[in-house]
Amino acid sequence: MDIALRADSISCGYGTRPVLHEVTFDLHRGEMLGVLGPNGSGKSTLIRALTKTLPLESGRVLLYGQEVTTLSLKKMARTVAVISQNGEIPFAFTALDVVLMGRTPHLGRFQRETRRDLDIALEAMRRADAIQFKDRVIHELSGGERQRVIIARALAQEPTVLLLDEPTSHLDLSHQIEAFDLLDHLCKADHLAVLCVLHDLNLAAEYCSRLMIIHQGRVFATGSPSDILTAEHIKDVYGATVAVTESPYTGAPQVLIMPRKNFRKETHER
Repeated sequence: MDIALRADSISCGYGTRPVLHEVTFDLHRGEMLGVLGPNGSGKSTLIRALTKTLPLESGRVLLYGQEVTTLSLKKMARTVAVISQNGEIPFAFTALDVVLMGRTPHLGRFQRETRRDLDIALEAMRRADAIQFKDRVIHELSGGERQRVIIARALAQEPTVLLLDEPTSHLDLSHQIEAFDLLDHLCKADHLAVLCVLHDLNLAAEYCSRLMIIHQGRVFATGSPSDILTAEHIKDVYGATVAVTESPYTGAPQVLIMPRKNFRKETHER
């Protein structure tokens, strides 16, 4: 399997506050790698480090074998697309206008979009099942519809690597499933390399081919969902008591929480 992105012992932080410590992993074409961990563990910082938004203190990031420090941001954006937690659009653009913004890395200074750029944007909307929204103002769309447009904008960049930072954190359950169904299809059909930071352990188990837990800025464990989502790992990392079972639909691990009120009740009864 082709390695699209490699983090080689990267460390970074903010000022004098270190966040990531010697993080190493590979991201392959055609896989969805889920990045898990508690709040403050360094998950969002990892995406900033991978995209040169945050300078490294040590280590290196390789994009198809080339150090990203040697690449301009514009050149990187032709290969890597990022979907952040806050995908809000501040102005009343149409959905098509928003998607056309994804063509910016391919345009020269002051260059306007060509017919080819328009065709690529429309095809990205078709792939993201958002073509029916092309003439609607982005603020008029539901959360799930808007997220499909944001994904289409990323696809219009024609990336081979897609980085997502909690892309469904503000969506209801139905729209979360809809978004991940789309990402799963794009990953398999287009052979994209997808890295997704997320909090929902059960969504991660269902859709990610591989999981990586970040804990206190370090890689705690990497492997298949069945290897990673164990009661022991979740206790060690999240401090939560859970049971892990199998989904009756797919066989993927599913995490069942034990509310702390039940634990206190059992302790009191003893």
